[in-house]
Amino acid sequence: MQPQYQMGYDRAITVFSPDGRLYQVEYAREAVKRGTTAVGIKAKDGVVLIVDKRVSSKLLEASSIEKIFKIDEHIGVASSGLVGDARALVDRARVECQINRVSYDEPIEVEALSKKLCDHMQSLTQYGGIRPYGTALLIAGVSDGEVRLFETDPSGTLLEYKATGIGIGRPAAMKVFEEEYNPETGIKDAIPLGLKALHSATEGKFDVDQVEIGVIEKANPVFRKMSRQEVAAFVEPFKP
Repeated sequence: MQPQYQMGYDRAITVFSPDGRLYQVEYAREAVKRGTTAVGIKAKDGVVLIVDKRVSSKLLEASSIEKIFKIDEHIGVASSGLVGDARALVDRARVECQINRVSYDEPIEVEALSKKLCDHMQSLTQYGGIRPYGTALLIAGVSDGEVRLFETDPSGTLLEYKATGIGIGRPAAMKVFEEEYNPETGIKDAIPLGLKALHSATEGKFDVDQVEIGVIEKANPVFRKMSRQEVAAFVEPFKP
């Protein structure tokens, strides 16, 4: 049980504790850590996003679980944490993309969109009567012929990675990436590496119905989600 003097800092998001912490932001990060694992890998010819959908019941329609979203033609995101919060951010991101097209008659840059989303997420850590988003996003896309992969967190922090993971299996996934990632890897090799990281993060508990893969290629910068048949071909080697 927390000491009485700490409870005020625990309940008020805009108040720092004496040791410089915002407890509500830390709790939001814990919500992300409890979410399903998502990984992103930047290859020399594109970017790959892979998520574990974690189908918890055989009665559940796996297709109804959406963890990868197309934001604009050239941008996609993967989420971990509270699905409702992720969907709200996705809707906001899509509006930002359309505003940019209407205002400047050009697609928004991946980094610019990522910063806009993080600015919005960070603003929710400053005001009372509202809570931070309990979700993290991997934002992947192609801008000016360059592949980009960004990671957000509930505090509004934005980092760019070559390969990363979010969710409950992040430590296991990062261990695989740190040992095996090669920046010269192509998409066809990046997908098995991402699946290996996800396999490690989920302790081998996944199949074609629990995995979703999104890709965007530098040569054809249109983000798309792979079909079940395509996913099955990559998942097959990981079956016990």
